[in-house]
Order: sequence, then structure tokens, then C-alpha cells
Amino acid sequence: MPAPASTALHTDRYELTMLDAALRDGTAQRRCVFELFGRRLPGARRFGVVAGTGRLLSLLRDFRFGEDELRFLRDEKVVDAATLGFLEGYRFTGSISGYREGELYFPGSPLLTIEGTFAEAVILETLALSVLNHDSAVATAAARMSVAAGDRPLAEMGSRRAGEDSAVAAARAAYIAGFTATSNLEAGRRWGIPTMGTAAHAWTLLHDTEEEAFRAQIATLGVGTTLLVDTYDIREGVETAIRVAGTELGGVRIDSGDLPTVAADVRAQLDELGATKTRITVTSDLDEFAIAALAASPVDSYGVGTSVVTGSGAPTAGMVYKLVARQASDGSWVGVAKASTDKGSKGGRKAAFRTLEHGVATSELIAVSDGFESVDTPAQHPQARALQVPLVVDGDIDTAYEGPAGVESAREHHARVREELPVRGLALSRSDPAIPTVYIDVAG
Repeated sequence: MPAPASTALHTDRYELTMLDAALRDGTAQRRCVFELFGRRLPGARRFGVVAGTGRLLSLLRDFRFGEDELRFLRDEKVVDAATLGFLEGYRFTGSISGYREGELYFPGSPLLTIEGTFAEAVILETLALSVLNHDSAVATAAARMSVAAGDRPLAEMGSRRAGEDSAVAAARAAYIAGFTATSNLEAGRRWGIPTMGTAAHAWTLLHDTEEEAFRAQIATLGVGTTLLVDTYDIREGVETAIRVAGTELGGVRIDSGDLPTVAADVRAQLDELGATKTRITVTSDLDEFAIAALAASPVDSYGVGTSVVTGSGAPTAGMVYKLVARQASDGSWVGVAKASTDKGSKGGRKAAFRTLEHGVATSELIAVSDGFESVDTPAQHPQARALQVPLVVDGDIDTAYEGPAGVESAREHHARVREELPVRGLALSRSDPAIPTVYIDVAG
């Protein structure tokens, strides 16, 4: 098999120029703690969903500077020869802890804590942010749609509205956050996500008549298939579908029109024709608000495209990757933070907990320490749920979070923790976060 493609150049140039300078001035080997977090929730949403962790761990395995990568850096004069030598042998030997994939997060939540030397941790910034910013934005939008849909299944159908790699990642993130299937076959192959899909309008337009198109589809896929009935006249399309398939037709799909009105008319027509078990799927530029508006309509499932793969108006989660603690020259630990008025952060190593009352989340509790070993432990917060788990320990990556098994685990975890949200946290309107973030300082 061919060697996996390196992910090392999924990196911004300034990360390597900082590394170059740090190797020159002797600070490259200082022990550091970096943190990935969001200062706020985009779009004034009430919660965020962590997604991309398993993908990031897989990409970290391939974060190696091979001959091609080193040649490019040398030809472009990005770093000097000594730094090229360091990169040739680069392996991340530090540790990473973080929120489980599928977990909810709030402003300030330390989603990833990266511990290692400055040299090995600083160059992971862009890779970590590009994965979690994209995937978490999609997962957050998907979760809101899942809340709006209730028990009705959701299918992700947005591959054509995203880059080819982003489409696969988006399908994965949406599935973790509550969608039940994807149209993307690569996502199905790579992550074990159920796939779905039958025919588009082109299939009907290919044939001389709508009836011929329906008969050919049923001959191939059986009467359990779903027929797209709005290529021409919807009422005629439904009549033709039942005449051809019979009353056991699996479903019809509607992709246009005033969906609440059309869905009601189609349900009534299907029932009149005796197709009382034929399901109705609606698509047509749905987002969480459109889905919520269909709650009282006789709709059985939804297909969502553009909105989910673009974060439904918030295409990035807005997370940042900051140095929050470092070892001083005397070996002691120092909390550090940017102090800008609108982009400030809180320095120090952190431990995160979710406080609960009768199973309902009440706060995001974050213990902060300048010291390395003095951050609070779960035993010190018996009424709260610890949020961080080890992902990488001394360079060894935990495989439990990767692959299809990791996706299923994340999906199950998300379903559990979403039950902890207070009722107000499920609303779709713009508002403050569902629970406050509370910081407590512990002795360093």
C-alpha cells in the first residue's frame, strides 16, 4: 500500500518561522501548555458541539516531514538548515487531553489542552483549528436541526455545496450530532455512516414521461423506493407514483413549493389513494428554522444540504489556539495570556467540569492554575461531571476515538449529554449560552 499522505504542511508559515527563531534563541525546548477554545458561541447560539477530534488524531499520525515537504521548505527558504534537520525527525511526543467528541461546549471551554515543548506543540495550531473549527460548526448546526426535527430522521445531502474533503468531514460531523444518514459514499466507506439516495430530477427528465421514469426506478429499486414527485405537477406526480407502484410505495420526496401546505396536500392525497403508509420526505433548502416550521406538518423525514455543510450561517466555530502556560527558566510554571480588550484570554492550565442539578446542567466550571500539578481533579468536584479525557499520552494516540467505532461512540455520547441541557438551551433563537462559564482559581 502507498504511504499515507503527510499532513505536515497543513500549517501556516508563521508557525515554522516561530519554530526557526525559537531553535535559534534556545526557547524551543521550553515546556508549554497550549489550549484550543472559543471565546464565544457564533451566531449567539446556546451551545456548541465538539466534532473533529477523531479526525484530528488520525491526521496527527501523519504529521511527518518527508522528503517532499522538506524540499519545499528548503526551496522556498522558509526555515534554515538546522530547522530542516529538526523537522526531519519531528514526532509529537507530548500529551493532549480534551473534551470527548460529541460533547457540548460553551465560551471558554478548554476543548483541547496540548502539552509539550514549544517546538513540537506550536506547529500543530493550524491543523487543530482547521479541523475543529469546521467540524464543530457543522455539528452545532446539525444538532440544532436535530432538536428541531425531534424524532423524525434527517439525511445529510450537502456534498455538492462543499469542497470534496470538507463534504466528507461534514457528513461525519452531522452524523455525530444527530443526522441518521448521508448521501456521500466516501463518508459511508470511511466512517461507516449509513448512506441513502435514489434519484434526482435528471432521472425524470431523461425519460419521455414521468410514468416511464417511475416504472424504471421501481423495476430497479423495488416499491420500497422513494419517488421524486415535483419535477412537473406535484398532484399529478403523486397520482402517477401510486398508480405505478401501488399503495405500498415506500415514499415520495418533495423538493419545492410552500412545504407546509404542499406536505399537507400530498398527505391527504396519498391517504385518499389508499397509500396511508407511504412516507413523505421534504428537502428544498431546509435549515433548523424551516424544519421547526414543519413540526406540525405530516412530514416523515428531512433531507438537508447547503445549510448543514456550511454551519447554517456560522461556517466556522471561531476557535483559537493559545499558549496559556509555560515553564520559566527556573523550572516553575507561569500562566500567560493575551490581554487585548476584545481578544483577551485566561492564562493557566485548566480542568473543566459540568455542574449538574438533578441531571440538568447548571454551569461550565473551569478550575485554573499557574501550577502544573495543582489543577482540580474530579474527586474535588463530586457533584460535577469531568469533561476532559486523555487523547494522546507521551506521543501515544488513543485509537478508541478514531475510525467508524470512534464516530459511533461520539454519536452516542452526544445523544447522552444533550439530554443534560436545560429546556431553554434547546431554543433556536439568539440568546446567551444555555449555562454560564464559571472560573475558579486554585493554588499554583
